[in-house]
Amino acid sequence: MATVRKAHTVWSGDLPSGSGQVTLDSSGLGSYDVTWKARAEQSGGKTSPEELIAAAHSSCFSMAFSHALGGEGKTPEQLETRAEVDFEPGVGITAIRLFLTATVPGISEEDFQRLANAAKEGCPVSQALAGVKDISLEASLRP
Repeated sequence: MATVRKAHTVWSGDLPSGSGQVTLDSSGLGSYDVTWKARAEQSGGKTSPEELIAAAHSSCFSMAFSHALGGEGKTPEQLETRAEVDFEPGVGITAIRLFLTATVPGISEEDFQRLANAAKEGCPVSQALAGVKDISLEASLRP
């Protein structure tokens, strides 16, 4: 059975000068202001769809990588994943970069890279974003 997560946005005004609020309904964690300026220029204390995508992608990838490690009998001490999403007005999302720094006892560099790349490909958010031509991963294993 599928799990459903919900959010909604209320927007007022035109695109350049209007504003809205996105609310995380399933978790109840809050409402966040959104504007075109926050999306296309500086955030100014507001969020954007691309920031929310970055949050979703970094957390999904971390879970997928943890699962892949578990399948090999490895447990990470810590995974830190940062996602950067490039948005170009008039074009859309042009690139996503994932940066992983991890502490995983007893894993070789080769296995670490293999599993990290498999997690990037298998992560449901990566799959949902398959239309983005450039999704890259830079994975670093801490000693």
